Amino acid sequence: MNSYVNMGVGAFLGTVFVLMSVSIASEGIFHSEAPEKEGFAIVAEEGTSEAGAGGGAEVEVDIKPLLLKADAAAGEAVFKKCASCHTADKGGANKVGPNLWGLVNRPIASHEGFSYSAGMKTFAEGGKVVWDYDHLSYFIEAPKKHVPGTAMGFAGVKKPDERANLIAWLREQADSPAALPDAAAAAEAAPAAGAEGAKPAEGQAAPATEVKPAEGQPAPAH
Repeated sequence: MNSYVNMGVGAFLGTVFVLMSVSIASEGIFHSEAPEKEGFAIVAEEGTSEAGAGGGAEVEVDIKPLLLKADAAAGEAVFKKCASCHTADKGGANKVGPNLWGLVNRPIASHEGFSYSAGMKTFAEGGKVVWDYDHLSYFIEAPKKHVPGTAMGFAGVKKPDERANLIAWLREQADSPAALPDAAAAAEAAPAAGAEGAKPAEGQAAPATEVKPAEGQPAPAH
């Protein structure tokens, strides 16, 4: 056999041997057995959804007793959280949210010249629902929860005393401020103030008691 042929065959066989050796060595170094059990098995805990759906009824603070001792001057300071999106002076312009002059007991989604979200219009029930003290408190606390679909992006004013002060100040921003809650009725509810009030179904108007409809910048808006 020609010596060149021998050299070519030898070189080929040598290359094959080297490649096989590298492959076997790599397998030995990097090979890992499949785990008998997954490292992170995600298992939903039983009863989680039930707890979220019907676990303890959600409770709310009745704002009316707090309004009787609220500090409107302090509420003006709280309003600074709303001022980037709302004006509250008479004849004030609409901004990201509507002007809030004469807000208390005004029909929801009714301020002239402002384009309200579909969620707010639905909640208003064609003007049947008004911004009474309960609705104001619940909405300012958690806008998107109280009015599903609202464009209000504010997280809410969580402290009841701050909400009461803010609502007391907003009440004064009107030609004829709305009457404060009846003192006798508020006194009966006083033990529950700072405790709980019931909450009705979503989108349903709340009576002038502690009942709240369902589902966060404060003051009613878009």
